[in-house]
Amino acid sequence: ICTNPECKHSEWFLDGSVPSGFDLPDKPCPKCGQKLKGEGQDIPFETFLGFKGDKVPDIDLNFSGEYQPQAHNFTKVMFGEKNVFRAGTIGTVAEKTAFGFTKKYEEEHHKHWRGAELNRLAAGCTGVKRSTGQHPGGIVVVPDYIEVEDITPVQYPADDTEAEWMTTHFDYHAFDANLLKLDILGHDDPTMMRMLQDLTGVDPTTIPMNDPKVMSMFNSTESLGVSPGQIRTPVATYGIPEMGTKFVRQMLVESQPSSFADLLQISGLSHGTGVWLGNAQELIKNGTCNIKTVIGCRDDIMLFLIYKAGMDAGLAFKITESVRKGKGLSQEWIDEMKKCKVPQWYIDSCLKIQYMFPKAHAAAYVISAVRTAYFKLYYPIEYYATYFSVRGEDFDLELLCQGYDAINRKIDEIEQKGFQALPKEKNMLPILEMALEMTARGFRFKSIDLYRSDATRFIVDGDALIPPFSALGGIGVNAARNIAAAKEQGEFLSVEDFQQKSKASKTIVELLGSMGCFRGLPESNQLSLF
Repeated sequence: ICTNPECKHSEWFLDGSVPSGFDLPDKPCPKCGQKLKGEGQDIPFETFLGFKGDKVPDIDLNFSGEYQPQAHNFTKVMFGEKNVFRAGTIGTVAEKTAFGFTKKYEEEHHKHWRGAELNRLAAGCTGVKRSTGQHPGGIVVVPDYIEVEDITPVQYPADDTEAEWMTTHFDYHAFDANLLKLDILGHDDPTMMRMLQDLTGVDPTTIPMNDPKVMSMFNSTESLGVSPGQIRTPVATYGIPEMGTKFVRQMLVESQPSSFADLLQISGLSHGTGVWLGNAQELIKNGTCNIKTVIGCRDDIMLFLIYKAGMDAGLAFKITESVRKGKGLSQEWIDEMKKCKVPQWYIDSCLKIQYMFPKAHAAAYVISAVRTAYFKLYYPIEYYATYFSVRGEDFDLELLCQGYDAINRKIDEIEQKGFQALPKEKNMLPILEMALEMTARGFRFKSIDLYRSDATRFIVDGDALIPPFSALGGIGVNAARNIAAAKEQGEFLSVEDFQQKSKASKTIVELLGSMGCFRGLPESNQLSLF
């Protein structure tokens, strides 16, 4: 798109002469000669429906978990109540469970079988239906000209005839080539975006995708004003969706992305199977290609074969579909690729791929990641309040209130345990890493405040966060809501008065007392009256 507001000329570059994404191409506008600004991604529609509309479309929609039920119910409005059903799942007997059944049977019937006979009987039980369930987000759509029973029986879950949704009796994989399934999933990211918008007044849709400082967060920690040593990582992506795990942070370090298009590649590489490890990682390390030219998403193969190699579009689509499903390449296709001068490393890379991520999915994830990074950089305390409110579990509030050094020591302690660390300690790590970064940037945690703390959300108080009641281990969400409702009735006369109004258990009262919440309050109303 031309940067001259009076010209507004736009054109597509599909020949690969210009890098896709928000990179700024060094081509002048053919009409007025001013600079062109790169916008959008080259995502061919054919990867969604095929060249002849013969591909089953894969429709995934991510909503806030709080809004997901409403999104599900809207499909009834859109397609009609008799045309939509929840996708059924079938829970089967696992191999270990089947072996347990066989051993139990052997004991009860006083038998003594050889290992081979035990394995034979266990194999007969493995995979047998044990229970039925519902897919968490799958909605099966039945066209109005056929009855659902032509394809699958339907039932109420757990025989509850009052239930809102009917479920397909057969597992949805049994008919996924016949009926369309919409994946309407619940995610934390939209919940975070809404909360960040409410706290900052910034509309996430107005956030630019090419802010240089935000982009630098994916390859250094400089823009946060901290050193890699301080936050124990060379990139500033803790808590950024799809970019904060140890695995992806290592990918960012090795590939050094500098643009939105590069991040798309990272997203594709991290969600694929047989794409990064032993494949793209080696190619980037030995200098065969870089993050811009490596195969990242399934659409890249088709675009490369059509625009760079000049291959027939139909054949390029067939090859892409085969590679992305992990079915490899036929000899005929390899010969055709060689004729089109496709490099050998590219063919070898295709042969190693087992599953490839779609570019449209990657684009949705990266847009969310860049928006989150923007808030983290420019609205830090609001960002940390949102992160801990939405994603925070396994808190050790006492530890967090002690500050940077105590948090750093705890991370050291867990990492030194390695595989011997308890599951609870491993689950704490992301929270501790985020708290370490927050305290390294000069922010801090306050203790729970009986009158100012919320039930479930962290409150911004200058350069500090006031934790909610639910952040204290031992206080559930319902108990936290009761306490928050009780404090709305006015000041408490005593600890006894607090317990009566909030219906809190003795354990909760003791927990809050240990955090210093009742400082200055007498134990009972009688003392207070006296």
